[in-house]
Amino acid sequence: MAKIVVIGGTGHVGSRVVEKLIAHGHDAVAASRKTGVDTMTGEGLAKALVGADVVVDTTQAPSYAPDVVMDFFTTSTKNQLAAEKEAGVKHHVALTVVGTNRPQDISYFHGKAAQEKLIADSGVPYTLLHATQFFEFAPAIVFTSMQGEEIRVADALIQPIAAEDVATAVGRAAAGEPANGPVEVAGPETFSIEEFIKRTFAAAGDQRSVTTTPDAQYFGAKIEQSTLLPVEGAQLASTTLDEWLASQAKK
Repeated sequence: MAKIVVIGGTGHVGSRVVEKLIAHGHDAVAASRKTGVDTMTGEGLAKALVGADVVVDTTQAPSYAPDVVMDFFTTSTKNQLAAEKEAGVKHHVALTVVGTNRPQDISYFHGKAAQEKLIADSGVPYTLLHATQFFEFAPAIVFTSMQGEEIRVADALIQPIAAEDVATAVGRAAAGEPANGPVEVAGPETFSIEEFIKRTFAAAGDQRSVTTTPDAQYFGAKIEQSTLLPVEGAQLASTTLDEWLASQAKK
């Protein structure tokens, strides 16, 4: 049985990936700072990867500041790949985001693109799991779209996905053969960003207004209407926005 180490395995998505892999009979282990593994310094990596066949990276940068994002994804990835080569890892799976491989000026995406290039050039067989924005990501979109008391969002489309469905896709990638390229996964429905936020607000009883404006940016960058959409042929998850909102109301 292959040993699968999930870096960031105690986090929002990583913990779900570990649970799903174990439930399907895989030998999956969580590795994070909570378990003594720090990918930025390399501390604990060599020990964590002993006997590992597959490494899954679900880590996230600690902030959206451009320099922090770039430093985190490049340093963390270099340390992981070096440790993987020493351990003889046969497959590196990275959770990344749809849109990194197309023209855009989103600093977070630039950090992820740099991460992806390091992985592709490493010589370690790999899969890049490109996911669209999570349903759970709505508060971050709102926070970065605030202009005073107003919420102004970009005139763009979004095809969001539940974190649970992302974890399922990551787990399948980890249990499968390396794609040696990107695999895209998205939710089943497409909305404008405005509609997406309005519907999440309505479900939560949030009375704030949301408007689309020509000058609005997405995480500090102007984007095209299709920048955040998956390519044709992407894997589509089944959970709809209404289903996800209903599940949140029960918590």
